[in-house]
Amino acid sequence: MPVTQITLLPGYPPEVRERLVNHVSAAVRSVIASPEAGTTTFVQEAATYRRDGRVFTEGRQAHPPASVLVRAFLQAMQSRELEHARGFLAPGFEMCFPGGARFRHLEELVAWGRERYQSVAKTFERFDECWAADGTVVYCHGTLHGRWPDGREFAGIRFVDRFLVVDGLLARQDVWNDIAEHTRP
Repeated sequence: MPVTQITLLPGYPPEVRERLVNHVSAAVRSVIASPEAGTTTFVQEAATYRRDGRVFTEGRQAHPPASVLVRAFLQAMQSRELEHARGFLAPGFEMCFPGGARFRHLEELVAWGRERYQSVAKTFERFDECWAADGTVVYCHGTLHGRWPDGREFAGIRFVDRFLVVDGLLARQDVWNDIAEHTRP
């Protein structure tokens, strides 16, 4: 059964260490057919180390959990707190919505949405994180509810949002939902 060792410099809080061992253990189990009970991951500390001619005695700042950032961004957007939502975005942020609609600015998205519905909100069912070479991928699953342009209410429309989080900021959002299925005559 796999045993994985992580060496950190001092100073990381317990919640960061816990996230790290959980993520590494999940990565190990995705590659090696090992049950949860057979996978061990532990952290040890190195008081100091030298790399590239420099001596280090403490680690770098940890990123907040990517799914927490995504949820906070989506809640700010739902409340139309665009300035707050903008604080979560990396330079060059891009969004792609159903039908291939692409946006780089939150105001463009809001204007586009006005033609599709009077109001829309999300009920979050689950957030899943996975890791890629260029960042953390977060999938948000749930349902949409709100009002169509004619005032009729809608609810229970499935959606999936995929976010790429790089260095603690949202770099990309891709959105899929079943709205088209519900707007057919």
